[in-house]
Amino acid sequence: MASPVRAEVTPRRNESPERLIRRFIKKVKKAGIIEEVRDRRYYEKPSVARNRNKRRIKAMHKKQKEENRSMKLVRKR
Repeated sequence: MASPVRAEVTPRRNESPERLIRRFIKKVKKAGIIEEVRDRRYYEKPSVARNRNKRRIKAMHKKQKEENRSMKLVRKR
């Protein structure tokens, strides 16, 4: 279980409520709370979670290879 995250925003002087809410939403997104809630919405079998993570890592490596390949082409010019 993940550790609890506390997203607290105190109003600044002469700050509008809209701005305060915008700062709060930004803080919550940065903490990853929304993503975690979406992930925990439904139960996911451990094997499914492992496979999803493997695919994510594989895609990340593929993207890095493509970026490295394009950087090498740029350097050769």
